[in-house]
Amino acid sequence: MDSIRHSCAHLLAAAVKQIWPHAKNAIGPSIETGFYQDFDMGDTKVSEDDFGKIEEKMRQLLASWNKFEIREVTVEEARKDFADNPYKLELIEEFGTQGKTITENNPGNFLDLCKGGHSDDLQNELQHFKLLSVAGAYWRGNEKNKMLTRIYGTCFSTKKELDDYIIMLEEAKKRDHKKLGKELGLFVFSETVGKGLPLWTPKGASIRRELERFIVDEELRRGYLHVMTPDIASIELYKKSGHYPYYKDSMYSPIVIDDEQYMLRPMSCPHHFELYLSDKHSYKELPIRYAELAKLYRYEQSGELMGLQRVRTFTLADAHIVCRRDQAKDEIHGVLDLIDYVCSTLGLTQGINYRYRLSLGDRADEKKYFKDDRSWDEAEDVLRSVLQKRGSSFFEAAQEAAFYGPKIDIQMKNVNGKEDTAFTVQYDFVMPKRFALSYINEHGESEEPVVVHRSSIGAIERVMAFLIEHYAGAWPVWLAPIQVAILPVSSEKHSEGAKNMANELKSAGVRVWVDEADETVGNKIRKAATQKIPYVLVVGDKELSGEDLMVRVRGKEQQEMIDKNSFIERVKKEIVQRIG
Repeated sequence: MDSIRHSCAHLLAAAVKQIWPHAKNAIGPSIETGFYQDFDMGDTKVSEDDFGKIEEKMRQLLASWNKFEIREVTVEEARKDFADNPYKLELIEEFGTQGKTITENNPGNFLDLCKGGHSDDLQNELQHFKLLSVAGAYWRGNEKNKMLTRIYGTCFSTKKELDDYIIMLEEAKKRDHKKLGKELGLFVFSETVGKGLPLWTPKGASIRRELERFIVDEELRRGYLHVMTPDIASIELYKKSGHYPYYKDSMYSPIVIDDEQYMLRPMSCPHHFELYLSDKHSYKELPIRYAELAKLYRYEQSGELMGLQRVRTFTLADAHIVCRRDQAKDEIHGVLDLIDYVCSTLGLTQGINYRYRLSLGDRADEKKYFKDDRSWDEAEDVLRSVLQKRGSSFFEAAQEAAFYGPKIDIQMKNVNGKEDTAFTVQYDFVMPKRFALSYINEHGESEEPVVVHRSSIGAIERVMAFLIEHYAGAWPVWLAPIQVAILPVSSEKHSEGAKNMANELKSAGVRVWVDEADETVGNKIRKAATQKIPYVLVVGDKELSGEDLMVRVRGKEQQEMIDKNSFIERVKKEIVQRIG
């Protein structure tokens, strides 16, 4: 599929240059869901309204394409062929300096710079394509470079696959967390506050609080010790941990205070290690499980920010387990039990909504990964054996580990079919050395522990984005920002009684909203339905006099008749048991 999509990126470039001869194409790789091509369009603005004529031109050109003719050329020849394209010239100079072979291709009427990887059957394999969106993208991902026009598309080997994918995209648009977040009033962004810094409304904040309470209570029940550490620390802390050189580009610039440099923290592990070092520890105390809802700050380039999925500040349900080596497997089992429980509570199924990835390091890359082959072997074997013993389906991925050890990543599939890392479990054999962590073993000797890093529910912002799309905004009762809407038939006659009923529900721990607007009941019902509120009560004379309530249940056409006390107990049960 990669070769088909990469070939289609060339076809897109050829079509755009035919329509707009001044356009200069930069790069056009295949990606997980299709392909894209970057262009310098000068003063020309390309929008989705142009996609029809671009696709038509792509089909016209494809009719005359046979196969990609590949030839190796010298730097001088390549410079002449692409003399008017500064992006290709930059690549040519780079390849020449690195001693790489410079390769050109031509499928029939379009010369491009490319190392290959194309379809061998253009007429059959490139028929089923569609352009999807247009966006801005900095040349080579560097915001100091020029902003280019990026056109995304996709291509499949059959029409059915393409049609199915388009249907999925349409459903994904309806569920887009950025769209639903605005419609449901959950969060906003402000250019004045800053890019990538979400502001949570009362509704959005209530969902966050439920998730945070849920995970803190569950972790305490499982033996975690919840702590609080600062959002800022001396730069020396991150130099000690080794994070500073590795994460320097994603950290904010130092803040100078009294001639000392401080950093907004991008991770909490060094803080927890210093907390551990504040006292001596015996083997009898281990494992020690420090957990925290840690506010973290990481620099993301403007072009990479995306709703709640990519932000510049987030809260991570973080924990660091200091344990003996012979305890590591049991602790990792326990972490995965917790993660599976969290996912099950949220209505997520392993193998459908998420899967495990064993992320490995590259022993040859000593710049990116700590050099200790024996420890890498041991750590990878521990994680692999835990997954195998659990009977978990997993796949392995090279060069995805942290610099201090391998990890198990829980990969969540979003509504676009794309996977993102939601939670992680990391085996760390490096930080205990850097921080000189130790405990007194049963022989009275000092021994070095290992550390298991883990996140149980991930970054609250990212999991919120995922859940908004997963539920399509129709939150289960325990998470719904408004669990019951009470609609007075007459604002003048019934509002006071409706508010008294709301107070009863609030006293039982239910989140309630009374719609006192001077509107028809029909309008109020439609408004509540738009907000996807689980339960709606229309109250008039009968209901306020003590008769049974007519309850509208989200997703059901038939109303239910139930007495008030039974209804309150029903909602309380769904909240406590986290169902509905």
